[in-house]
Amino acid sequence: MPRTETVELNKRARLGDAEAALALLEQSMARGHGRIGLLRYLQARCVGAALEQRHHDYAQRVASKMSEGPFAALVAQAQRRHGNAAA
Repeated sequence: MPRTETVELNKRARLGDAEAALALLEQSMARGHGRIGLLRYLQARCVGAALEQRHHDYAQRVASKMSEGPFAALVAQAQRRHGNAAA
């Protein structure tokens, strides 16, 4: 996916576009992103994207590899970005 498309998806996702948030999550999953993938999962969840079990499994795998401090910081970052629904 070209960077320009990723930038546009990010703009749309920040405005609450669930399809854009899901597309970003799919991109992160395909690229094997860790931290950013988990942030995108939380964003997709926050905007009500149609998440499947594989999305939840991916987020669980990523989160399970993080220690408590970095995980808490990531959740706090997601909450600042997307509101308390990210928790």
